[in-house]
Amino acid sequence: MVNKPRLGRGLGALIPDLAPVDSQPKREPSSIEQVAVAKVKPNPFQPRHNFDLEALNDLKNSINEKGLIQPITVRRMEDTTYQLIAGERRLRAVQELGFEFIPAYILDIKSDEDMLELSLIENIQREELNPIEVALGFQRLLTECNLTQEEVAQKVGKERSTVTNFLRLLKLPTPIQDSLVSKELSMGHARALIAIEDPDLQLNLWQKIIKNKLSVRQVESLVKNATQPKKTVAPPAPEDVPIYIQDAENRLRTKLATQVRIITKGDTGKIEIEFYSRDELEGILNHLDVY
Repeated sequence: MVNKPRLGRGLGALIPDLAPVDSQPKREPSSIEQVAVAKVKPNPFQPRHNFDLEALNDLKNSINEKGLIQPITVRRMEDTTYQLIAGERRLRAVQELGFEFIPAYILDIKSDEDMLELSLIENIQREELNPIEVALGFQRLLTECNLTQEEVAQKVGKERSTVTNFLRLLKLPTPIQDSLVSKELSMGHARALIAIEDPDLQLNLWQKIIKNKLSVRQVESLVKNATQPKKTVAPPAPEDVPIYIQDAENRLRTKLATQVRIITKGDTGKIEIEFYSRDELEGILNHLDVY
């Protein structure tokens, strides 16, 4: 599966009408045929899990008024049915409209591995996948198609660093991934959180992002402050600091994502909170709910 140039350009390399002028199709599809909607089976390799119902309704209205302009793409199965390659929204729309037939390109794809690779590449290139769906698609290309990150990058037309950054999203805690899927969190926020290794701190910062509507710049500043070594006056030796003071310092550091020291003198003392920019100060004030 490593060297498959015929799949490298997605459907544009297989269907002349979709191919660039200077690209030659690697194999000719059948001419457009009208196939029975009931015989078209879903794509088991579809990486897209979330479909916009409003957009689907708009598509249904458009098809009902003007007809289906762009055919779907399928492969022929041995039992005389078809398996969808591209066009799931179009297929769903005509199914709900009660159409009996749908125009389709029929490609000669024999193996499930080829099907998986083509489906993932085509969806990543053409569909509006959320970042986690893209990351899962890249992961499947790596594990199920035995590709390297460099080969995945070449096949989907992206830089290797882009592929790597998407894959790193899968290491984030599940609530943060879910927040990306729902568009509650942006890709920029997620990239900043990836720099933190502690999942608890990632979740803590994520909650602050949502609660305080922090900008990507503010989050990057907080993350930088939480991860870089601080040049501070050495605190007293741990054994000289009461356990309850150490615990309070750790809780404040986690909550504020910055260096915090509690200096005691008998039963009194003071709390020192460090910040390194105006944005960081604003973030700390937000966390303390002092506005």
